[in-house]
Amino acid sequence: MIVYGHRGAKGEAPENTLPGFRFAYGQGVRHFELDLVLSKDGVPVLLHDLTVDRTTESKGNVSQYTAAELAAMDTRPKTRAWPVKAGIPSLEAFLDEFDDLEHVQLEVKKDSRPRLNILCNRLTEIIQRRNLYQTAAVTSSDTWLLREINRRNTRIRTGLVAERRFPKPLGLAVRSGCDYLCINWKLCSPALVESARRKHIHVSCWTVNGIQDMLRLEAMGVDSVITDYPTSTLLYFDNRARSGLLLPEREEGIVAGNASLPAS
Repeated sequence: MIVYGHRGAKGEAPENTLPGFRFAYGQGVRHFELDLVLSKDGVPVLLHDLTVDRTTESKGNVSQYTAAELAAMDTRPKTRAWPVKAGIPSLEAFLDEFDDLEHVQLEVKKDSRPRLNILCNRLTEIIQRRNLYQTAAVTSSDTWLLREINRRNTRIRTGLVAERRFPKPLGLAVRSGCDYLCINWKLCSPALVESARRKHIHVSCWTVNGIQDMLRLEAMGVDSVITDYPTSTLLYFDNRARSGLLLPEREEGIVAGNASLPAS
């Protein structure tokens, strides 16, 4: 089962920031999920929200700021204590730094149609230019966006982000031409996973932070989990693989990030 770092390593480092990704990458994480919105000057940037209010000390919509202005912000005061500055990076800056990742889920957040249309164009161009057909999937809960990506280039892999039982997530993913079903883990079932496998759709469950929950999903045959604690999760599964046994002290509760922070 593949382990994706949620927003980099949301539970262990500032979310959707280069320092956060560097931290997880340094611990061996090679699969990431990240969020994308469009800056004022039409650049895809890594941010979960449509405003900067929650993650920075600035205020306002992302659409008010250029990519350079967003990169100059500091997310540390509002998210997680960290010894080095952590701004809001562009997708290109992320890809420039981590050019040997095994796979990345690029989740596009809901926005106005005109802005999403521009973002579709930018993402298509970036994936084509960098030849990311095998190493990236554009995911979203917005089926219009997923169809637009497919219309621009059928080689680009897409994934439906689903958090409700209705309309039925797998059927909606199939109708939207998706390769991935990124589903709230509480909605997952053995029947859904088996049906997805017959349709050649990768099932990725979010956001899974409990080891027991991961083990249940693994037993169902889920292809991947997205977790806030990817470094601790990888450590658990690596240890299990080496020993061939479950580690009792790590079976219960939340996967805690115990790795030390980088020096300032």
